[in-house]
Amino acid sequence: MRPTYAHTGLLIAWAVVASGLLLPARAQLVSTSPFARQIRDFSESGGSFDTDNLISNERSYLHVIRALKQPGVAGGAYIGVGPDQNFSYIAAARPSVAFIIDVRRDNMLLHLLFKALFETSSSRADYLAHLLARRLRPPPDQWRAAGLEKIVAELDSVQPRAEDIESLRRQLEAQIIGFGVPLSPQDFETIHRFHRTFIDAGLSLKFQTFGRAPQSYYPTYRELLFETDREGQRANFLVNEDDYQFVRGLQQRDLIIPVVGNIAGPSALAAIGRAVRQHGEAVTVFYVSNVELYLFRDGQFQHYADTLSALPRNSRSVLIRSIFNGPGFWLVPDRAPGYASASVTERLEDFAADHAARKDSTYEALVSARH
Repeated sequence: MRPTYAHTGLLIAWAVVASGLLLPARAQLVSTSPFARQIRDFSESGGSFDTDNLISNERSYLHVIRALKQPGVAGGAYIGVGPDQNFSYIAAARPSVAFIIDVRRDNMLLHLLFKALFETSSSRADYLAHLLARRLRPPPDQWRAAGLEKIVAELDSVQPRAEDIESLRRQLEAQIIGFGVPLSPQDFETIHRFHRTFIDAGLSLKFQTFGRAPQSYYPTYRELLFETDREGQRANFLVNEDDYQFVRGLQQRDLIIPVVGNIAGPSALAAIGRAVRQHGEAVTVFYVSNVELYLFRDGQFQHYADTLSALPRNSRSVLIRSIFNGPGFWLVPDRAPGYASASVTERLEDFAADHAARKDSTYEALVSARH
């Protein structure tokens, strides 16, 4: 049996930090919110990228799930980039705390929206209904044990109503204000725009790029929900109520912390590593997506690799990498047929050893040496 937050001592320690010792975070002055302070203290100045990144473009993202459920991976700290594919990894790995780091400040705003949705949604059906602003037929208890297909079919059969959208906007905005993160009116407009994009596109929402053509292989949100692992089992965190409740529990305890920062930047990733080390823990999962490709292009890989190699880890710590149809893709030996991306893992111990031996001078060398 893998540990849950009720059985994990480290989670209690993180909860003490995140909740302001004995006082619930929501009961404190907004300006002293421990959750907000962690975002402020760990974050760097924001940067930009040419995608909206509201959902993933990695159809293969669940192909690594089995590796996250191996003995010794659970617990510790999770670090990842990007939107909500992180929640499926968190549900599988069962960390005690999670940090979502991304160069785009908009990604932090998106995760504040997700956090508010978790806070207001007692079940995965409620979460999906609130994300899409569509009503589920009463009684609500029928949806808690329902299969994802039934929930999706129900949401497909209804359209959002203007009064529901406005009510949700007010409710979610109040939740986000309560998190204590200093936000401008423009920030709230961005958050509302993100939510409205989910509402308008529904389950047909796709990953979007700016200044470059979209790719035919970009999956819809519906396809991502029903994707499977390499054994053909559905593994999105919204498939199973226990998985959803685990992630929601971390969110309610302020233990999924969105950080603005470049993973090759001067301070954010290193600051997260110091915080994990101070709690006597290790980074057990590090999800990098395909960011390493861009770090090589920008001449930043070596600094990132130095920082990553210095993070506290153990012998089972895992890195998740996505490799797209392009540089390095054909070097992955066990690519899944029909997929334009390959999601793979390697031990952080191996990454650090190869980096010390300078076996990672190019992206192709990075990929071929490990996969």
